[in-house]
Parts: sequence; C-alpha cells; structure tokens
Amino acid sequence: MSAPDVVGDTDWVALAADVVAGRTPGMPSGLVIDGAPRPTRSGATRAIVSPRDGATLTVLPWAAADDVDDAVASARNAFRDGPWARLHPRERGELMVEFARVIDAHRSELALLVALEMGKPVRAAYEIELRALLRTVRYYGELADKGSGEITASSASELSLVTREPAGVVAAVVPWNFPLTLAGWKFAPALAAGCTVVLKTAEQSPLSMLRVAELAIEAGLPPGVLNVLSGDGIEVGAALGRHPDVDILTFTGSTDVGRHFLRYSADSNLKRVYLELGGKSPNIVFPDAPDLDAAADTAAWAIFFNSGEMCTAGSRLILHRDIADRVLDRVVATAADWFPADPLLADTRMGPVVDARSLTRLRSTLDSGLASGARLVHGGRQVLADTGGSYLEPTVVTDLDPANVLVRDELFGPILSVLVVDSEEEAIRVAGDTPYGLAAAVWTGDLGRAHRVSKALRAGTVWVNCYEEGDLNVPFGGVKLSGFGRDKSRHAIDEYTDLKTTWIAHG
Repeated sequence: MSAPDVVGDTDWVALAADVVAGRTPGMPSGLVIDGAPRPTRSGATRAIVSPRDGATLTVLPWAAADDVDDAVASARNAFRDGPWARLHPRERGELMVEFARVIDAHRSELALLVALEMGKPVRAAYEIELRALLRTVRYYGELADKGSGEITASSASELSLVTREPAGVVAAVVPWNFPLTLAGWKFAPALAAGCTVVLKTAEQSPLSMLRVAELAIEAGLPPGVLNVLSGDGIEVGAALGRHPDVDILTFTGSTDVGRHFLRYSADSNLKRVYLELGGKSPNIVFPDAPDLDAAADTAAWAIFFNSGEMCTAGSRLILHRDIADRVLDRVVATAADWFPADPLLADTRMGPVVDARSLTRLRSTLDSGLASGARLVHGGRQVLADTGGSYLEPTVVTDLDPANVLVRDELFGPILSVLVVDSEEEAIRVAGDTPYGLAAAVWTGDLGRAHRVSKALRAGTVWVNCYEEGDLNVPFGGVKLSGFGRDKSRHAIDEYTDLKTTWIAHG
C-alpha cells in the first residue's frame, strides 16, 4: 500500500483562508522572547504581504534595537543562569528530539506558512523544506552527546585536558528563500552545543520561524534558549551585529551585508562571524556526459526550482560547443514545465518570486542584459499579473559577453545564462571567472576529467553528474566572496564551541 499523499489530499486554499482569518490556529502572534510571544516595546507593527496574490496575511510586531536588547539579555540569562548549558548533552538532545516531534505534528501548518509568505510551492514546502528542518533538529539532537575531548601527552606529574565548551549567545540572521531549512542549520547545532540563540527572520518570511519558536515553548525548551525576532535588517540585524553581549554571529545572505557584519564585529566585541554568502554557480556539461538529457533536465531544475531563489542556483550553464544546441533545446523545452502557478496548488512546480520589489529588479536587470547584447531564448515576461502576485516566466538567455550583468551578478531569480565553450580549459576559465565560490557542477563520463575539473574549480561544493545533492553529514559553505564557515555536519557544532585547555598538576 502506497503512503497517503498529504499534499495532494489537502485543500490548501481553504486551509489558508481559515488560518489567515484566524478560524484555525497557525498564525504566529508576536516576537518570541524569554519563552513567550510578546509585542514590541514601541508597539510597532508590519503588514506581511503574500507574493501569491499581494494580499495581507497578518500584521506582526516589528522589532527595533530595544527589542534586540531584551532578546539578547534573555539569551544571556538563560546561558549564564539557566539549565541549558548545564544539562547533560544527552538531556539537551532529548529535548531537541521532542522539539522535532512537535514540529512534525504541525508540519502542514508550517508548510502553508512558507508557501504563503515567500511563494514556495506547497509540495516543496512540505516535502523538502519541512523535511529538512525536521531532519536537522533530530540530527543535532541525536549528535548532542556524541562529542569528546582530548587528553594530551604530558609529564608524569601533570595532566592536560582539551575540552569544547559552549561559546555563549549566538545571533543568527537568516534569509527568506529557505526560511526554515537555513534557520535550522543555524539554531540546531548551536543549541546542541549548549548555546542560546537570538534569531532574526528575513523581512519577507517571518511567519514560519516565529511559529517554530512558539512550538519550541510547547516542546519544553527553557525560556530564553531560542528567541526569534521579526524586523528590518538595517536596524535589528545591525543591532545584533554590534551587540557587545553576542558571542557569535552567523549569517546567510548577500555578500554586501556580510561585509557589514564583519565591520560590526570589529567595531564591537570582536564576536566570531560565520558567513554563507552569494553565489553564481557554474554548471558545466561536456560531450562525454553519461546522459545529456538528464544533464539538461537537471540544469533546468537547478535554476527554476524555488524560482531560482537559491544561493547555489545553477545560474551559469556552460556548454561545450559540440553538444550546446542539443542541451539548450532540451532546457528550453523543459522550461515550459516550470511555468509559474499558484503555490497552494499541489501540482505547482514554480511559484512567484518573493515580492513585487524582487520582480521589478529582475525584469530591470534582464532588460539591461538584453540591451548589452544578450539574446532571449525563452521567457522573460511577467505573468499572472491579474492575480496580484509576483510571477516571472522561467527565462533562458544566451550569446552573452563575460562582462554582461546577467553573467556577473547574482540575480536570485529564474534566469539562466547559457555560455558556450570549445575546450575543457576554456570551461574551467569561464567557470572560475567570478568572485563567488559557493558551488559548481560538472557533467562528464571521464573519471580523470571529473577529478581535474572539480579540483580546478574554487567552490565549497562540486557536484559531478548531479546537482544539489547533500546530506547532514557533510559540511556546506563557500570560498572567495561566498563566505566562510560551514553549516551542517559535526563541524557546525564545533563552530559554536570554544576550545579550553586545562592543566592539572598532580605530582
């Protein structure tokens, strides 16, 4: 017997109407500080608008710098005086596993919030976003008590110990494109390490993570352990970056904002900063790829999934001339399958871009690239404008000069730039002609070429004959202007700890 199709069997449009109207629970009610939802000190609020139809979903408390002070103080008190850091790691892990169980019980309502607030198709929200969050919280809960220290070589009268201790208060600033997945990658390892957290949501997608913070209370996490704020980056993010009582700041977002956080650290308490920043990922297809049709279909998925709003999006498709026309034709044909639609319909593959501002920016950048000589092969139009939503056709452009804005800039939208090369050496050069280094892909049936090219590419992750493969056991992050530090894996827990050396004289 096959498993029930929860997504296909749910009337998401009706469910959304009930949640927005307050007829059923699910909509968060406020900032979460010190174990309870609350308003802002000033009473400030912000209307949250859905890119699905331009409608207001709710009005949320909107934090300012004084609310940051309250949240950091709560996290500091919880770390210094509360039980969290003092619990046996096994007990922290058990609470985190219970937290995952509670999240799972609310999986549908959380998937709905993600779909409403940033336009992710509800099937992707339920099957990918929520699955990732659940697995992440469980993974780090189960890993919490698996750490160990060291006893180093010393004299007969001395003993030297090396231990890892929780670093303290962690500020996490997360983006809107994967509002729960990327939040989980930040707060879960920090909690497992014994730290307390203040997390700032993205302005565009605050609802789902605020609701998760409410569920943390239900799951039994002590007050102050996980605090969540909605607010503007220019005020709330900056206040966290400058705060003298934040020990570590972790950020996923744009390179420009990442630079600001480094300055804030230097100007305040020299807090450690971990940055996962932008990308302009190359996806290289050689004539000896084991399956050119699969390479083309995956190339379309790599740029059109999540409306291209991924830091790892395969936004530069680099094709060897011998197979360029065949692969490009297949990509264009496949693009038709990604025509945007209502994200609350179970069979929608691509929803709107995140908001009207993003849509305007993408169309303006596309116009600029075409004016500079690029050729539009497919798409490029705003569609479904009568819905009030922010929908852009999947778009493919070619005949690109290396200096074209469509090649150089991270667009964060469903726009694919196709470049044609004549050799392996040229493919490596074109792929590397970017200040970013987050991810890359190579399609080849030649094992030697796979090794040569993947080694030559400066990127945190290189996929060979696949794209966007991942696992919680392996780290994720970038090089160059894509940042530093790593999410996921055991390595992530280590980033939220301090090494301590203890010498004991016993002779």
